[in-house]
Amino acid sequence: MKKLFLLFVIAIFGTFLHAQPITLKYVTDMKELRLKLYYGNGGKGAFIQYEGKKEIIPLKVKSYKLDTISQGPGQPAHHYFVWDEMVNGKLNGTYKMMQMKNVIVDPSYVRIRDFTHFDLELLEEEGEPDGEDKYLLHGAIISFNHFYNNNLLIEYPDGKKMTAELPFPDSPDPAQQSIIEDYNFDGYDDLAFTIPDAGMGVYSTFTIYLYNPKTKRFDLFKEPDYSKSACSCLCDVSVDKKNKLLYTGCRGGASWHQDAYRFDKNGALKWVGTR
Repeated sequence: MKKLFLLFVIAIFGTFLHAQPITLKYVTDMKELRLKLYYGNGGKGAFIQYEGKKEIIPLKVKSYKLDTISQGPGQPAHHYFVWDEMVNGKLNGTYKMMQMKNVIVDPSYVRIRDFTHFDLELLEEEGEPDGEDKYLLHGAIISFNHFYNNNLLIEYPDGKKMTAELPFPDSPDPAQQSIIEDYNFDGYDDLAFTIPDAGMGVYSTFTIYLYNPKTKRFDLFKEPDYSKSACSCLCDVSVDKKNKLLYTGCRGGASWHQDAYRFDKNGALKWVGTR
């Protein structure tokens, strides 16, 4: 029998779904264990933290499947996650769950040393969501808030910290979203934050931090020259991995515009064309 659990989530861009961290519990022979599970789009940036512990345990995406078809038109997309729990670089266990809109289905954990299967239970948080969220990306812990402030904190493995203020949505119900994606096609995931545009809120503006594997730091992305483009912002950003193109989109009057860009050999983003 499937176990269904409700949780607080935010859905954007139709099939992209993101949740604040969820709290789970399971019972072993010895005691009850509680943990928080943090994760981003596609299960990226995931880690767990047990209640009462400072240490975090990385989760590596083993598989992720997005199903937008089998449930039929108008039905919520299904997100299937499988993570490998890594302790000191070695496989320690496997987490699985399915998520559809505001429902978590069949969360489970398999302990590798004895292949014991645990059914996980979702615990409801008391009070209103605090908006706090975190990722673990390239060994760095990224902390930010979806609703109540625009503070960004990145804590690097060497102990160094970086703080910044993100653009904050100017709307009655503000929401800061985040996306983990390889925006410059160098094989390393980067980090983007998105808010509705300050006008009609019909598209999203992006603030992107590119990961530099040489310095092992996240650097604020330098925006391109917009003199030839239809859109003078990093709006509705998407990537074409096959052709290594980055697209931006915006609305001008009654028309929608899309600009294509390509990174040159120096890492600068150059306009290619508009459609």
